[in-house]
Amino acid sequence: MRDLTTGSIRKGIWSMAIPLITASFVQMTYNMTDMFWLGHLSSESVAAVGVAGFFTWLCNALSFIGKVGAEVTISQSLGAGKKRLACVYANQAATLSSILAFVYAVFIFVAAPGLVGFFRLEDHISEMAVQYMRIISPGIFFTFNNNTFSGLYNGQGNSKTPLKIVAVGLVFNIILDPILIYGLGPVPRMETAGAGIATALSQMIVYVIFAISLFCKRSALGKLHFLTIPRGFFIKRIAQLGVPVSAQSALFSMFSMTLGSMAATWGYAGVAVQSIGAQIEAITWMTGSGFSTALASFVGQNYGARNFGRIKKGFSYTMKLAMAISGTATIVFILYGRELFNVFVQDPVVLDAGRDYMLILAASQIFVSIESVTAGAFNGCGRTTPPAIVGIVLTGLRLPMAYALMSIPALGLNGIWLSITLSSIFKGIVLYGWFVIFRRKLESGVDVTVRKGIYRPGKIFGKMYSIASRLWQQ
Repeated sequence: MRDLTTGSIRKGIWSMAIPLITASFVQMTYNMTDMFWLGHLSSESVAAVGVAGFFTWLCNALSFIGKVGAEVTISQSLGAGKKRLACVYANQAATLSSILAFVYAVFIFVAAPGLVGFFRLEDHISEMAVQYMRIISPGIFFTFNNNTFSGLYNGQGNSKTPLKIVAVGLVFNIILDPILIYGLGPVPRMETAGAGIATALSQMIVYVIFAISLFCKRSALGKLHFLTIPRGFFIKRIAQLGVPVSAQSALFSMFSMTLGSMAATWGYAGVAVQSIGAQIEAITWMTGSGFSTALASFVGQNYGARNFGRIKKGFSYTMKLAMAISGTATIVFILYGRELFNVFVQDPVVLDAGRDYMLILAASQIFVSIESVTAGAFNGCGRTTPPAIVGIVLTGLRLPMAYALMSIPALGLNGIWLSITLSSIFKGIVLYGWFVIFRRKLESGVDVTVRKGIYRPGKIFGKMYSIASRLWQQ
């Protein structure tokens, strides 16, 4: 465990952020590895895996219920000096994650044909997508739990261990992809199916290492159990924190699927551009996500310890770092958009459309970072609802905007990308303004209460703050 309530703020943020950002890029490389090898196979293969990728994205979204719930409850409990409480939350989060992961994996396997049919692609591309989804469905169970297991470590201020474990899976994926996709020696050429098998096996390896590290050894929190009897209060608390984040991410995935369906009216090129473009743009939002999780753990511990001035300084420092990186990404997207797409495909139609995608999305990158970092600060304070509200409402606005803009002859497909950029700008501005207002109330002691070791916001309890604090310490 790492105590983030004392010492250098800069060192505390960096000690968490660097492994988290690296882990985010490792996760992104999983997908980009598949795209790279399949892109040299055919654009149709990229489109098939891109369609399946939306449901992997939904898997990650649902896993946030356990992951975020664990990160916030563990960090706040440790900040308040309640190690046993943190251990209970860790056990309950692992149990909840296993149940949800199993249900979702079975759903994907059974419903794959209907889900793929939503995109109305050519028959042979749909067949590849269905085959890929059914192959990776066991891997979805592992991916789901791997995210939650990372959250158990992040809440303790330890982001290095998950990075090391996830990196092992990436190495296996890099090795297996070309062998299984193109065939080597006695291994037959399996193309899209090979990419699915490589991904599922790699995630299984990561899962096994996590399970051994957490449950076969005594962790820093105490004895952890893979499955325990669900306890209502703790499951409810984890869900209260995780569901808003999960719902936001899940709806984001669904909105993206709808936009993908709109892009599919331009044929495989529209789907391929969105699939590849999302991987490239992940440079910004994966970085922002790393800073967001780091800040959430930092804020969570300091929120539990009631170090509100330290929260303000940590937020300001993290925001500056994230904006500097996203600003660099903006320049790269503008200058080298076509070249970035050329890494994955050589189709001239996709390359030209990809260049336009990168130019349009470049304008929103700084605001994407602002939204991510601000969401992390809210989450650490146990306020996961404001980022969810802003994210759901303004991301949902993309659909009517996209429909209206793509109907303009001069824009066409680019109208979809423009709707993404405009909504990202709005989200960054609105959420940052909301947090500034919340932080002022927090620093004045008006918006904090105490309940069983977890600090919760609420205006009606503001006047009881000092009394509750004394009672809690007793």
